[in-house]
Amino acid sequence: MSQITIRYFAAAAAAAGTEQESWPRVESLAQLRAELVDAYGDPMAQVLRAGSFLINGVVRRDDGELGPAGELTVDVLPPFAGG
Repeated sequence: MSQITIRYFAAAAAAAGTEQESWPRVESLAQLRAELVDAYGDPMAQVLRAGSFLINGVVRRDDGELGPAGELTVDVLPPFAGG
């Protein structure tokens, strides 16, 4: 089974308790969201409500499929405040 690399930033890293980990490959962003909330609970749910994902460096706002098999890096980004 292939793996994905998940990198967490700021509040997402605090919710996950790590900055990076490998997970078994999932089919869709919706499935990944659900599994992240199952694993890390409400703190992660709060981040995901307003945060965003980068899939191999491309912003994703939908819950669709992650794409073809191969190396996959998912960045979990909390909302960022400007200033």
